[in-house]
Amino acid sequence: MTIKKDTVFCDIDGTILKYRPFGEYSLSNSEPTPGSVQKLQQWSEKGHIIILTTARPEAMRNFTVQELMANGILFDQLVMGVGRGKRYLVNDNSPKEPETDRAIACCLVRDNGLVGIDI
Repeated sequence: MTIKKDTVFCDIDGTILKYRPFGEYSLSNSEPTPGSVQKLQQWSEKGHIIILTTARPEAMRNFTVQELMANGILFDQLVMGVGRGKRYLVNDNSPKEPETDRAIACCLVRDNGLVGIDI
């Protein structure tokens, strides 16, 4: 039996890196939130897919990738330019397991990190 891996969509600023006002990214050093680096590494080691999302514009891709790498943050994909409003994850449930939700959302307190979040 093949074990299906989960996909984690995770915001960057205020979630895995401490929040900084948009205009201050290049003026200040980034700092990971508590437990974020370890949690992402743990999920990656389990084979889960990590997709980071951010409202940062596409023009900041190289800066963002360098910042993530400098902080040891693992990811498989990076989606730039995501709107700053509410974000919805929409997915279907398997007819074989209709009682098992395949879309789950976690809203975190800004800058508190991924401590206590598990998949």
